[in-house]
This record gives sequence, structure tokens and C-alpha cells, in this order.
Amino acid sequence: MSDRERHLVISAPEPRTLDLIFTDEARRVLEERYEIVEADPGDIAGLGDGVLGRARYILGQPPLNHQTLARMPKLRAILNVESNLINNMPYEVLFQRGIHVVTTGQVFAEPVAELGLAMALNLARGIVDADLDFREGRELWGGEGNGKARLLSGAEVGIIGFGDLGKALNRVLAGFRTKTRVYDPWMPASILRDHGVEPASLDTVLSASDFVFVVASVTSENQGFLDAGAFAKMRAGAAFILLSRASVVDFDDLMAAVERGHIVAASDVYPEEPLPLDHPVRRLKGFLRSAHRAGALDSAFKKMGDMVLEDMDLMDRDLPPMRCKRAERETVSRMRSKPVTVN
Repeated sequence: MSDRERHLVISAPEPRTLDLIFTDEARRVLEERYEIVEADPGDIAGLGDGVLGRARYILGQPPLNHQTLARMPKLRAILNVESNLINNMPYEVLFQRGIHVVTTGQVFAEPVAELGLAMALNLARGIVDADLDFREGRELWGGEGNGKARLLSGAEVGIIGFGDLGKALNRVLAGFRTKTRVYDPWMPASILRDHGVEPASLDTVLSASDFVFVVASVTSENQGFLDAGAFAKMRAGAAFILLSRASVVDFDDLMAAVERGHIVAASDVYPEEPLPLDHPVRRLKGFLRSAHRAGALDSAFKKMGDMVLEDMDLMDRDLPPMRCKRAERETVSRMRSKPVTVN
């Protein structure tokens, strides 16, 4: 492809960078095939018509308005390198114009699922607390150290949400022969059964599970829907593992349920990130903490770049994107996740 034929890409993937999401080889291919214009996400409207008028792709998910989009007649796709779609652009205009909006978020599904499994095993066997006790010479040997231990194998498991992450979690749990029930109001029951899980109501998932994994996206309909009433329905001593976004949970109610000893919990996400040093969850016994790091592996970030290159190659040949996940007209404007600020 000659320089004259190269399509223009506006690169605004903040807080991510091209070096983070592309291997050296993939970055070389990107720069050979395309003309790259790097921009701050908030400054897209300030780019000249010579850039906006020629742009075919946007890499990132910067805020866009009707006026800016009107200046981009050649735009073919917005390739979001977040894990969630953000309600910061007029999606109805994009769909009307046939502009694809896609996300690479599925690269995080497997690493997040694996950390979720590790959290469940820790809550079941007290691994971190036992290690800390051992360091201080307070360890309990043999059966004395397993007073509250239990098996994940054969347990009753509930999964709330069954997108890419829910499916990945179901795969990593397969070897434990769990009885898995899923609540996902956006997913047909037949698809759930095809994945070997049992469709169930939210109440059933909460009340009939030894382990509850929350992997649901934040939408306009479910913010804070897991509250004190939901935690009260859980089995005494059950484990609650939060992996998607903190906004689906009333976090104060979650901490209260753990503090009174009704359940144990683990979370990779929080209402504020980074979390204030004086936040009470830092000192809460029975709560396992991870600093939103479940999916943040270099191998996952680099897969993003490969997916982007593959889909842009397809669209260069007037074919639809297939590697990234496309936004759906009916649901995209209902998403309410906040953008990440730390990779």
C-alpha cells in the first residue's frame, strides 16, 4: 500500500498508549499501513478539517458530538480499547451512518476469570490469612487450620451476567464440577443451557449459591441493584466475588453484610479508584481485596492491538469487523460504566 493510499487513524486511546496495546511488530505494521495522528481525547474537535475530513478510524473512545462527527465524512469505525462502552457520543448518528463501534474488552475475560477463580479458592480455604498468620508465627496446623474451609468442587455457584467474562468464568470452573446457575436478563435461556448452565432468577442465584460471581456490566437499569436485601438472601457464609464494576453493588451494604459475618467477599473494583487510604474496606475482616488488576496483564493489552489490526484490515477491504465486539443499537446507550483512569 503506497503512502497515498494509506488511511488516516486518529489515535486517542488514553489512558492506554500505542506502546501498551501494540507489540513492536504490530506497531510497525500499524505505522506502515496507516497514517497516524495522535490526539488528546478531549481535543478531537480542535483537529483541523484536513485531519477530521480524512479520518477513517478512531482508536480509543474519546467524547464526540454531532458537530464533530459531521466533519468526519469518511469515518468507518471507532475502535474502543476500553473494556466497556461509554455513553459519550451520539450512537444513533453512528448507527445511522453505518459507522462501526467496537470494543476489545473481551481480551480481559480470561485473565479476570482466572483471578476470580483464585479469589473463590482463597475465600474457601483462607489462603491469604493463613499465610499472614504463618509469617507471624500464629499458624494453625492440619485440621485446626481448616475450621471454616470448604471445597469449590461440587459447590453450587451463581453467576450474575453472562457476557464474555461470564462465559470465561464458566469455562475455568468446568473442572470443579460445580452446579452453576446464571442470571442474565439480556440472555435467552436456550443460550445459557447451550453453555451447560441453568437459567435462574436473581433470587435463586443469590439464595441457592455457595459462591456468587458478579460479572454484569453497569447499565441504566442495574446501578446498585445488589443491596442489603440481596445480601440478606444469600446463604450464611456464602462467598460474594465482584469482578465487573462496583456500581452494580451498594458497596456500603456489601461491607455491612461482611462486617456482621453473614457472608465473605472479594472485589477487584471499587466505588472510587484509586481507593482512599482511610476507606473502611481496607480494614474489613472477611473481605479479600485486589486493586482493579484482574485483567491488566501485558499479554491482554497486546491482544488488543492484534484485534484492532485484524479488524481494520477487514474494513479496508469493505468487510465487517469480526474480531472486536460490536456495539448493539438496542443496548449501547444503556451502558453506564465509568472510563478507567489507571491501566
